[in-house]
Amino acid sequence: MKISLNWLNDYVETGLAAERIAAILSDLGFPCEGIERVGDDTVLDVEVTSNRGDCLSHIGVARELAAATGRELRLPQVELCEMDRDASAFVGVEIAEPSLCGRYTARVIEGVTIGPSPEWMVRRLEAVGMRSINNVVDATNYAMMETGQPPHAFDYNTIKDSRIVVRKAIAGERIVSIDGSNCELTPEMLVIADARRPVAVAGVMGGLETEVGDKTTTILLEEAHFDPVCTRTTSRRLALPSEAAFRFERLVDIEKIDWASRRTAQLIVQVAGGRVAKGVVDAYPGKPQPRQVTMRLSRLGKLLGIEVPSETVLKILASLCFSPRLSDGSVVCSVPTWRSDIQREVDLIEEVARVHGYDKVPTRKSIRIEAVPADARQRLAQSIGGFLNGCGFYETVTVTFIDQAIAALFADGGAIGDLGVRDVSRKSANLLRQTLLGSLLEVLRTNVNAKNLPCRVYEIADTFKPRQDRNALPEEKTKVALVCSGDFRELRGAVEGLIRHIDRRATVDFVPADCSWADVGAEVTVNGRIIGVAAVFSDAVRNRLDFKDVSPCGAELDFAELLELKGAPISIRPVPRFPAVERDLSIVVPEDTAWRAIAQAIESSAPAELEDVRFVDIYRGKGIAPDKKSVTVSLRFRDEDGTLTHETVDGYQAAIVQSLHQAVEAELRTL
Repeated sequence: MKISLNWLNDYVETGLAAERIAAILSDLGFPCEGIERVGDDTVLDVEVTSNRGDCLSHIGVARELAAATGRELRLPQVELCEMDRDASAFVGVEIAEPSLCGRYTARVIEGVTIGPSPEWMVRRLEAVGMRSINNVVDATNYAMMETGQPPHAFDYNTIKDSRIVVRKAIAGERIVSIDGSNCELTPEMLVIADARRPVAVAGVMGGLETEVGDKTTTILLEEAHFDPVCTRTTSRRLALPSEAAFRFERLVDIEKIDWASRRTAQLIVQVAGGRVAKGVVDAYPGKPQPRQVTMRLSRLGKLLGIEVPSETVLKILASLCFSPRLSDGSVVCSVPTWRSDIQREVDLIEEVARVHGYDKVPTRKSIRIEAVPADARQRLAQSIGGFLNGCGFYETVTVTFIDQAIAALFADGGAIGDLGVRDVSRKSANLLRQTLLGSLLEVLRTNVNAKNLPCRVYEIADTFKPRQDRNALPEEKTKVALVCSGDFRELRGAVEGLIRHIDRRATVDFVPADCSWADVGAEVTVNGRIIGVAAVFSDAVRNRLDFKDVSPCGAELDFAELLELKGAPISIRPVPRFPAVERDLSIVVPEDTAWRAIAQAIESSAPAELEDVRFVDIYRGKGIAPDKKSVTVSLRFRDEDGTLTHETVDGYQAAIVQSLHQAVEAELRTL
């Protein structure tokens, strides 16, 4: 935002040098990026943050400067010499989209003479980077740079049926803007239309057919308030940046629109002659309620670390037009309509701090930093990460939001729908995830497409499950999720190893369970308590994410449940003195027999000498009936008191085979 100091002096006279004014504005939160001499004027290039649309004008900057220096703010005196005929006799206004246009005013000025602008106006406009066009257009630009409210002047005689309608565009409508751009409009865009066609893109730019030209004698003057999101979206889609859109995107003062309209009309009459119709056509469907914000003086001192006298606080807030009043140790402020950025107590504290001066906050030469040991939660997260890294899993950090398609894959039939956000930047991925698995699958897909295999990833993050009461906050839980492109046995080994890494004595089991998103699923239990799920993803999931040659599997564990596990003390035992005897058994069992049932049958008849049971392989094919499968298991026996003989182990094996036959109808496989 370029600020002319000669122009600024019309509203606040500080008597300060340009460099000092630049320093003051920088301290107020408006950094000065450059100082330029333009003839007998000095121009400051001031950076204005996106939440301070009120300072995109000379009056707005003057208001800040007056508050900081204690000088008086002088606003232009607006007086109009109006004709007897009322404005409503010239034009009618209808707002068809009140959610996108909060207010629309129209004034009519007859008898204008189009010509060059006076030298003083041209000089000021050129100083701030705007070229002169004609006296009427220059007057509207001058008013915009002065007040921050963008007006627009139509040639009244080109408006069909003397009627203005603020509506959404109709599919297929087009308009040629005043810069010559051919714009194809869509139904999401807001337009200013007459009785027959669009005459302007609302908040962005006027149309070529209704622009003010040499033959114009009557002006229809628009001042309005347009939705910032709609304005920004339309401006970007049409590639039509403008000074008006830049301001509407950052909010304009809806209450000062009529004053700005009168000021613009005054400037037009001043430079182009003419007479203003009596009154204004003002469509104002929903006037906002006044806002009050309370600030505790005790909170002010606590946040700033300094004591600011209450008299100083009241003086600062009064200079910013907050109308403060002291009440029981708090300051109650009426927020000016142009300050849309003031919503809560801390906003008022910031106002006091920046005007009072950040330089008054004391600093120390040394900074005291207290080192605090990691808490249990942090230690567990670090421990999980270290273990999974050792298993070949890489940590990933994904976005908390997912799209509807991914959410639907993991939806539970009886669950409440996902929570979403109403954010135009997240139209396709705006749902808070209830599981981390969908996000990790998308990471896996990226790696698979890049031929980065094998791929194992994990994440520790929060999930959000809605409650029955839609007004209540969601149930937020931290989960540990793992996804890999390899065999389910690798995933199971990682999960079992992780749990026993936390608690060596934990009893880990995978209990078969149905999951809507899995071909084969299991509940992960620890000491009989369910802490998560593990599964091989279903065809629906694989097809949706385009996994053609990979059958991914995944697991998700409750972080809080892992935190409850108590690590057992480390116990040491001597290295076995006697050798082990290993036997591999290949058994034929029905196709639907689960490994869990086989392991339980072995353990039920196993002697104390059975040291370990391991799954080896599954075989289906030649020599095996279609409804059967061959499972190979490895058994390791050891006696701590002596060397086992093969005859003894044969007896153990025979008992195990008998138990398998009774429990799962197993038969020894013979070649």
